[in-house]
Amino acid sequence: MRQEFIGLEVEVVASGHPGYFMHGIVMDETKNTITISDGARERMVPKRGNEFEFTFESKRFRVLGSEIQHRPEDRIKKIR
Repeated sequence: MRQEFIGLEVEVVASGHPGYFMHGIVMDETKNTITISDGARERMVPKRGNEFEFTFESKRFRVLGSEIQHRPEDRIKKIR
């Protein structure tokens, strides 16, 4: 979880909102949101209440959005 997420492949695998399920590339990240592009559109998805599956170096890992609800630049300091 100390990895920079921008540029990684991501899929929203669990959400309370049916419109948030999507698969694509992380285009931007803030403290509370991840912007995902599926090639046709970009959608800003809140971290809280969603579960994401990232692909990094051919490995997939799942992360609860509430676990990464930090500013990207602070993630290294907060997550041990």
